[in-house]
Amino acid sequence: MTTWAGRTAAEISAAVREKRVTPREVAAEHLARIERLDGRVGAFRTVRAEAALAEADEVAARGDFASLPLAGVPVAVKDNLAVRGESTRIGSAATPDTPAAQDHVTVARLRAAGAVVVGLTNVPELCVFGTTDGVLGTARNPWDPTRSAGGSSGGSAAAVAAGMVPIALGNDGMGSLRIPAANCGLVTIKPGHGVVPTGAGDSGWFGMAEHGPLATTVEDTRLMLSVLAGDEPALRSEPGPLRVAVSLRSPLAGVTVSRPYTAAAREAAGVLMKAGHQVRRADPPYPMSLALTSLVHWTAGTAADARHLDAHLLTRRTRVHARLGRPFLDRARSGAAREQLRRRLEPFFAEYDVLLTPALARRSPKAGPWHERGWLSNVLANTNYSPLTPPWNLTGWPAMSVPCGTLPSGAPCAVQLVGRPGTEYQLLELAEQLQERNPWRRTAPMN
Repeated sequence: MTTWAGRTAAEISAAVREKRVTPREVAAEHLARIERLDGRVGAFRTVRAEAALAEADEVAARGDFASLPLAGVPVAVKDNLAVRGESTRIGSAATPDTPAAQDHVTVARLRAAGAVVVGLTNVPELCVFGTTDGVLGTARNPWDPTRSAGGSSGGSAAAVAAGMVPIALGNDGMGSLRIPAANCGLVTIKPGHGVVPTGAGDSGWFGMAEHGPLATTVEDTRLMLSVLAGDEPALRSEPGPLRVAVSLRSPLAGVTVSRPYTAAAREAAGVLMKAGHQVRRADPPYPMSLALTSLVHWTAGTAADARHLDAHLLTRRTRVHARLGRPFLDRARSGAAREQLRRRLEPFFAEYDVLLTPALARRSPKAGPWHERGWLSNVLANTNYSPLTPPWNLTGWPAMSVPCGTLPSGAPCAVQLVGRPGTEYQLLELAEQLQERNPWRRTAPMN
């Protein structure tokens, strides 16, 4: 008997189109795996068992069945994106438990491509922090359940890493795709600004947040990105020799990068050098003001999202974060600091095609009730382990996380690739080269 849980989206969709398996059979097997494992992982806020099976039958009955790029592929959706008929809680007791009237544009595109939504995944309250825990659930890293899956797309990442779905939808405003992907051994890409639609009504953290895929392979990441972007499925095309800068330095003064993550970046640099690319050590000219700029936009984005919510129902860390951000709303909305950062970094990216860095500075914090701790404890924990992601939300340029090597615990390690605007598929080709020459195990060993 063929097992479909743990297979890639590309494998599943091909089998469904060729009628080797039905969408209902695929959905049922993944739902059974969710029921068996999610009590230990905490990936899902809600599971749509009956609705998903009905959707799978609808996919099988479609007239364009044979041309659907995600035919019958189970997908999980981050719980800050509307799914028709389900509430969007964003990890908070302050949000209404009211079913959405229609799908978010990204969810609609996935469904149009034949995907089946099996559930909505846990997030930290208002998607603020890099640990996914709160009053609605805690997402753990399937490779090391004592550790947080990361955030804010932590539930989506945990679902994919545990083989409960082959792909998941998330978004990234300060690293919220790349941080959990790096923790959980997944491939993800934060597209550049405007590649994937944000959708009406999204705050988008002043244009910094982008929607994107979480997957176990580069092939699935490319496939899902093309669906989200409304492109034809992108074919592989080997890039010519690229100029790759390798930086092991944290963008934030006073934050160091631990040895496993610098070793991963060095290992990836060696792989790309053997693939024919010109690889050199070089640090981007990060300004000393970067920490303040990041904090201003991080808190102001939260203030914008919390504006119409009952503050008494928010956790303390979120209330403080939003209160600190209110005076910065106009400053963040103007975009002046972000434009200044882009101008400062553009000469570096004129000299180099791609920047390679560690994805994180150290492994994720212990899984637990971080939402019950103070604001400063949360900010320090987040900053100390994930200082390398925020600059690329501020610039609006594409960036991705790719597995590379392992931590001493045996959990995955990862690197970050950053490119100029419009180079999403070029970054994916580099990631493909890393995957081919340094293959990684796709999912955590959970039974």
